This record gives sequence, structure tokens and C-alpha cells, in this order.
Amino acid sequence: MQISLTSLPARHAARRHASRLALCLAAVIFLAAACSHKTANPPDSAASQPATPAAPPPPKSETVQTEMRNVLFHISDTAGAHIEYLTGEVLATGDNLMPVMDDKSSFSVRIKSARISVSPWAMAQVLNSYTFAKPDSPVKDVSIAINDNQLHLKGKLHDKGDLPFETVGTPSVTPDGRIRMHSEKVKAFHLPVKGMMNLFGIELASVLGGKIPGIEADKDDLILDLSKLLPPPHLQGAVTEVHLETDQIVMTFGNGERAAPLDKGNYMAFHGGKVRIGKLMMNDSDLMVLDLDPADPLDWSQDHYRDQLVAGYSKITPAFGLRAYVKDFAKLSRVPKSGATPAAQ
Repeated sequence: MQISLTSLPARHAARRHASRLALCLAAVIFLAAACSHKTANPPDSAASQPATPAAPPPPKSETVQTEMRNVLFHISDTAGAHIEYLTGEVLATGDNLMPVMDDKSSFSVRIKSARISVSPWAMAQVLNSYTFAKPDSPVKDVSIAINDNQLHLKGKLHDKGDLPFETVGTPSVTPDGRIRMHSEKVKAFHLPVKGMMNLFGIELASVLGGKIPGIEADKDDLILDLSKLLPPPHLQGAVTEVHLETDQIVMTFGNGERAAPLDKGNYMAFHGGKVRIGKLMMNDSDLMVLDLDPADPLDWSQDHYRDQLVAGYSKITPAFGLRAYVKDFAKLSRVPKSGATPAAQ
């Protein structure tokens, strides 16, 4: 048996080398651990900062831009206002998240520029059916006419035993965009005001002013606020000019500028924001209601628009806009569900 004389020293050297490596490794681990305790990284400055406040919630509804041209817009089933042109915004009201076409109280129209006219007969119909419709209303049976470029208004003072009265005056605008009705003559029982009404201690302005939303009294004048006086959808905007024509009360809103037409016919256009019409909800709306018969104004009833849609047809544009061609309200072949005769003045 032969034993190598050099194998034992080599083995001892290898063992010593391994031991030194183990000691060095242990020292490195120890030093690293010690350094980690002594020189811990400072807290992240970003983490120490307070959380960024959450962004405010988006508004309940985006603005819907609207433009109308040559539209007979029904204020009631039998009375309408002629919108020659209008530009503005459709705003959701109250807790509504968007304008809902089936609920005309869910939105209002903020007018930037418009020219709107209404006949005296139609205005009287609206006053009787809406403004003075309550049983305790101080005025009843109103009629309005235009004679000699003046408004002639007749009615009955209900809380004065249905005392008949008549007032004659001219309209103008106030600095804040309302309509001032200046009473130049007032009669009761066909007698001058100083004869009969002073006898009973009656002042017409005090009878009307403050008791009816949208009507205020200023001495012998009445101040009319159309945003409160007329039924919904309410119109917001400053009246900047008013005058009388043969059978029309003509009002200009805003600066009176006309936008370039979007279509050669009669229409109502809605762009941007959200709109609900029936079961359809449009985001970033692109909706136009157009007249099947552009030879006369687009006769539109918000209360019966579904009947008008059914009698017409619709198209989808390449950009997924909706174009609805509707039949005039007065030309519907059947009487609407309300039972009212489809006609307006």
C-alpha cells in the first residue's frame, strides 16, 4: 500500500482556505446587516406627502348646445310661439342629470340670441290656462288685442267680485331684460280708472303685482319676467327689444345675431352633452329634428312629440348622429291622446 506524502498537506491547505472563505463571508453578512441598521434609507418624500386631493366630481350634466330655425313651438296644445331663430343652451333643472324630452320640466333653455314672436290671442290663452289658472287667481278671463300699436288687455278682477277691467299700454324692456307694460289707460265698468276704481280703492298693479310668479308692480306699470310667467320648458335670457306688429308681439333676446344655418329647412338641433329622448340616451348628442314639410314652420309640440316622430322617419349619420324628420303637429291624421285639437295660433 502506497501513500502519497503530498496529499495530506494539500488537504489541510484546502480546509484552511475554505475556513477563511467562510469567515470572510460571515463578516460580509454581518457588516451588511450592521450597515442596514445604522444607515437605513430615509422615508420616501413622496410617500410622506399627504395624498393628492381627489378631483372634484364632474358636473351633473354637460352643456347641450341648441339651435332652432323657423319653429312654431307649442306653449300649450292650442297656443304657440314662433321662433324665427334661436341659439342657446339646454340645461338640466333640479336633480335631473340631463334634459329628458319626455319631461319638459326637466330642462330649461338659456337663450344667447333669438327672435321670438307670439300672437295676442296665443298669449291670452297661455295666461288663462297657466298663469291665471288657479282658482284663487286674482285675474280671470283675459283677452289681448293690438290696436293703434298698443296692447289692449281685458279681464276680470276675481277677488273684487269679478270686476271687469281694461288697460291700454305699450311694452318696453327693462335694463335687466324683462318686459315693462306701461299702463296709459285703465278702465273698470267701461269708466275711467279715477271714476270707478278709485271709488272701490282698487289699484290694478297692486292686484296683480306680487301675487303671480313673474309679475311685479312698479307704480302704474307691470314688470313681466318670461322665465317665470310662461310654462316649462322655461326660457332664460334677457329681452333686449320688444315691439308690436300687425298681430304679433315680437321679442329679441341677447344680441340678436343669427348663426349660419345648419340646414336649408326648418329644424331644431342639439349638440354635445347628454340628452334622453324616449328610451334612447345620447352621449355627446348629435340630434336634429327636421320638418317633413319645410314650406311652413316646423310645428312642434313637446307634449305630443312621439306622435310626430311616429308619423315621420329617422336616419343615422355616418358619425352616429340622429336625424328625425317629423310631421307638423297640426297635420297629424289623428287627434293626440290629450284629446286636444292639434292647432295653434
